[in-house]
Amino acid sequence: MLKRNLSVLAAAVLGFALAPALAQALAAGAKPTMPQVCTSCHKPAPNTIQGYFDNVAFKSTSIQLNLGTSVEIVRFDPKTLKVIDAGDEKAPEHLGDVRKGREAKITYVESGGVKTARSIAFKGPIKIAPEKLIPYAEVAKLVALGPEKGRYTLIDSRPLPRFQEGTIPTAINLPFPAFDKFTDRLPQSKSDLLVFFCQGVTCMMSPSSLRRAEAMGYTNVKVYREGWPEWTQKNYGVLSPQFLKEAFLDKGIPHVLLDARPAAEVARTGFIVGAVALPPNQVKAALARFPKKELKAPIMVYDGRGTDEALKVAQTIVAAGYENVTVITGGLVAWQAAGYPLAQGQPATKVAYVPKPRPGSIPIEEFRKLAANTPADTLILDVRNRDEANAGMIKGAMLIPDEELLARMAEVPKDKRIVTHCSTGVRAEMAYHKLKEAGYKVAFLHAAVDIDKTGKFEITPP
Repeated sequence: MLKRNLSVLAAAVLGFALAPALAQALAAGAKPTMPQVCTSCHKPAPNTIQGYFDNVAFKSTSIQLNLGTSVEIVRFDPKTLKVIDAGDEKAPEHLGDVRKGREAKITYVESGGVKTARSIAFKGPIKIAPEKLIPYAEVAKLVALGPEKGRYTLIDSRPLPRFQEGTIPTAINLPFPAFDKFTDRLPQSKSDLLVFFCQGVTCMMSPSSLRRAEAMGYTNVKVYREGWPEWTQKNYGVLSPQFLKEAFLDKGIPHVLLDARPAAEVARTGFIVGAVALPPNQVKAALARFPKKELKAPIMVYDGRGTDEALKVAQTIVAAGYENVTVITGGLVAWQAAGYPLAQGQPATKVAYVPKPRPGSIPIEEFRKLAANTPADTLILDVRNRDEANAGMIKGAMLIPDEELLARMAEVPKDKRIVTHCSTGVRAEMAYHKLKEAGYKVAFLHAAVDIDKTGKFEITPP
């Protein structure tokens, strides 16, 4: 288990431009066909979309991919769709078991403005020669030694925005998309151990960085292929005060911030805004009030000077099964040295976390009020299929099944705010994106809705 080595966290400035193909597409007003980060390894291809798997709706036979700055919704025919997962062919029902965020590539045909998927393929583990791999246990030993004693350089190949959210202790950032611009961050000795890592077994950035380094003459290069996803499951990461401020506080990203000092000391000296006082001897009792583990809330811990108190708190939280736990390097002293302000008064003593809602979603209580008394300038759009609607609809709602929406868009009034719902929230979100792209003022309910014959409904949060 790690002890110290929290002082080495490089701040990087990522200045590379958009890939030419993506820049041209955006300049022409065309939707991108892949996330910007993917353009460092892949080129756009005709009738192909690459992105991160977001949702599948079997009732409207639609797949939603997240492209970072936009989403793409593609129809499919379960009788003809080819599903490939890590090289193995699967039945279309397999899509229901695919976790969100998996990298996927869809090939499609287009007719009448509707894209229909011919195939969807999910990436499997990147193949790397066994002698080039280094496992978690060896990386953890190196980090415990530190770069000087361990004679290694640990390199995070992910883009700066990912590095800012947390990284492995002692890692520097050399983002693969800008590798050639930042080679001065590599050690002068070509025989020292280089260890690259990125976003897991399907990520190409660290293997690609390995090849670039070897081409430069480095002779002892390894890849920690499981990378950040495995590390954060087994250990804590680190986060600089600057990145805590810029990547979380300034952007209003929901998180849990813990001050590992005693509450009396926190109240006397001040604390980082939003922090909860939680010294090491109170962590185990407080875990029962922590957010659910499946929410994967970002949890940050700091103490006075970046010493053992923060480490003990972080280790206890990780041992309890929480992921995404980071320690703020240098503690409160480093925060103040950066010129950042402190909050005064009594700190909170109970952990609270409210996930950021999905873009376009509305609170459940707001939807309840709209359904109970729909204003004249609002339309509730039910995008379930007809069989579902026959069992009951919300009074005053309009029914257009999601799979029919593109063909019947003209029936939706443009002078009203549209609020979509379905039985789970999945098709409602897909309908939201279609309407938003068409210029409608629209929102959706990200929740399950069950409606009886009288129009009475129950809502279950996601």
